[in-house]
Amino acid sequence: MMENPFIPKNKEKLVIVDGRASVEIINSLKEKDLQIIRTIKCEKVDDSISYHPDIVIHPLNHDTIVVEPSVFGYYYDQLKGSGIKVLRGKKKLGSKYPEDIGYNIARLRGLAIHNFKYTDEKILSIFEESDLKRINIKQGYSKCSVMIVDEKSAITSDKPIYNKLKDEDYDILLIDQGHIDLPGQPYGFIGGCSGNLTENEILLSGSIRHHPNKKEICKFVENKGKKLTFLSTEKIVDIGTIMVLSKR
Repeated sequence: MMENPFIPKNKEKLVIVDGRASVEIINSLKEKDLQIIRTIKCEKVDDSISYHPDIVIHPLNHDTIVVEPSVFGYYYDQLKGSGIKVLRGKKKLGSKYPEDIGYNIARLRGLAIHNFKYTDEKILSIFEESDLKRINIKQGYSKCSVMIVDEKSAITSDKPIYNKLKDEDYDILLIDQGHIDLPGQPYGFIGGCSGNLTENEILLSGSIRHHPNKKEICKFVENKGKKLTFLSTEKIVDIGTIMVLSKR
């Protein structure tokens, strides 16, 4: 079975993070002794998401990523010597939805969640050759929309995703839409604020003290035996997934 790339296993890790992330977020990541790679702008997509890792990168597993062609060279160079394999994707992104969703795929144990009409062809061909179950949804920003808690549980504000995953016997917490900043857009998504540092620790870009579902989120995560770490004291912001990879 293909491993879930969003839950790192190895101790030696690096993180790919939005190039516009705040100093406080970056300093908090440095305290975790992580090698930090800041994203560059993808000129192909809307400015609001142009630095988001999950817009241009999909990790196939813990040490292999597929990257949008226009920014492939940058990540290939940045990851040289890391033990992480960087593959060039086929889909060139566009500025308007759904032409910007090709790499924004959520994963849980045994399945991938996306609008597969628009998935990058290279990624899709690898999925088709694997035992990975594909759950097709209309919401193209599926990784942005899903905060992965563990292999069988997640948090989302997207009702159709919630219903689909519940039908597959995954444990999903449905939260209110909005209440997350994303400059240039009405609101952001919970998955884009988060990343899994280890099997037991989940990183969030900011504080959820003003989120209407803060108690439910904290209880859900705690009940799974996980710890939440807040990387800044500012309001939670969608930075396109805090993408932690394992060096090998």
